[in-house]
Amino acid sequence: MILRLILGDQLNPLHSWFREVREDVVYALFESGEELRYAPHHRQKMLAFLHGIQQFAHHLRQSGHRVEYWTLDDPRQQGSLRANLEALKHELSSGTDLEIEYQEPDEYRVDQALQGIGTCVPSEHFLTERGTLATHFAGKKTYLMESFYRAMRVRHGVLLDASGQPEGGTWNFDSDNRASWDPKQHVPAEWRAHHDVREIDARLDRHEIPRWGDALADDFPWPCDRSESLALLNHFIQFGLPLFGRYQDALAEGQDFLFHSRISFALNTKMLHPREVIEAAETAWRHDPETYPLPAVEGFIRQILGWREYVRGIYWAQMPEYAELNYFNHQRPLPDWMYTGKTQMRCMQVAVGQSLRAAYAHHIQRLMVVGNFALLAGFDPRELDAWYLGIYIDALEWVEMPNTRGMSQYADGGIVGTNPYVSSGAYIHKQGNHCANCAYSVTEKVGARACPFNALYWHFYARNRPLLERNPRVGMVYRTWDKMKPDHREALLEHAEFNLLNINKL
Repeated sequence: MILRLILGDQLNPLHSWFREVREDVVYALFESGEELRYAPHHRQKMLAFLHGIQQFAHHLRQSGHRVEYWTLDDPRQQGSLRANLEALKHELSSGTDLEIEYQEPDEYRVDQALQGIGTCVPSEHFLTERGTLATHFAGKKTYLMESFYRAMRVRHGVLLDASGQPEGGTWNFDSDNRASWDPKQHVPAEWRAHHDVREIDARLDRHEIPRWGDALADDFPWPCDRSESLALLNHFIQFGLPLFGRYQDALAEGQDFLFHSRISFALNTKMLHPREVIEAAETAWRHDPETYPLPAVEGFIRQILGWREYVRGIYWAQMPEYAELNYFNHQRPLPDWMYTGKTQMRCMQVAVGQSLRAAYAHHIQRLMVVGNFALLAGFDPRELDAWYLGIYIDALEWVEMPNTRGMSQYADGGIVGTNPYVSSGAYIHKQGNHCANCAYSVTEKVGARACPFNALYWHFYARNRPLLERNPRVGMVYRTWDKMKPDHREALLEHAEFNLLNINKL
């Protein structure tokens, strides 16, 4: 007999495991209390994963496969994935030889927990192997994503002309995809599922799994299987992709999703394959380049073919040491309002509040609002990792940690990013309409009504000057700082210190 473990982020019905029905194969899926408690997970995230596991078990049974699906209520539960698997192996073997197989885990923690328990096989999902990126950047201290992305374009023949050159004459159209928000622009209605998952929600409560964020259990909006994930992808291609590029960096009051695809949960649970997502976008452009501008299509494909594969490679090249990196030695605990959204800073109020309500925020909200403030204020990257990992429905450690500890917080000292991603309030004001409804003034630098981002921006650079002054990407910041009048510099630093001392009241 063969006992095959399926993890909650391996819900891929197209995996070669399932091509034939075999009486000697049993598939095991577990609701694991250990997995539900290792970070402060948003309730929607827990519901989405457990609903997906439940539906996948049902799909396999309907297809004729033998399935063991243990909910949290199952009396056989042992408390961890490995213990559950070993208990099930003992139950099924009863004198019969039994082998365990499992697909390659995506998280280092799970990979270590399952070492030696059986035969590990490929998950058949990613476009690279774990070590591809490390090989590509062998001997380099900084891993520039652009060179990796270009190599991936060539390797997979994506957006290339007949001569093998990039379509449109350039590899990257990022400079064309930075428009600020136009409130007159029509935003398409979101695609959403309509599931009743109150039974799963109640099960989580029975087992005292902590609640965080809105559950939406009676009308759950997230896809639970491949067919719904394809519907979400097709909706994005038709309605979101045409304007995705132009407004991908925009911040809009009252618009949770804008033109973003929201397929990351479906991708990260393997309900969708990255190749089919890339092909859908490229095909749309080739068939109708007027509706689907090349900058929008290239920008979207870069997120999948470039960035997603890149951060996974960073993760496996740098773990486990990566989880301890703290370049600036930031130690500040997260303020209470990071868990409630009750702050007077409108951009943070919207980003955190939306995250609590929808378990989702787009990349500029995550990077240039929440991440920006966190870096300026010096939040402990360990606490921030746990926050990002828990609150977002698409967050798994392999994708969350390089984005947070690397790109957002520069805690890796420049492995991912060439410079810290920080800004004053001016950038947030330029990209959206939050500042108009804020208790603070984006134009004021010091004083009771001054936008906290402004003084904290200069405080960040002043306190980290020994670490950043020689970075050619930020040299202009210090030249500007040195030209300021001494009393103005002192006022900025004093106001920033006041904000940090009173951070829970901002």
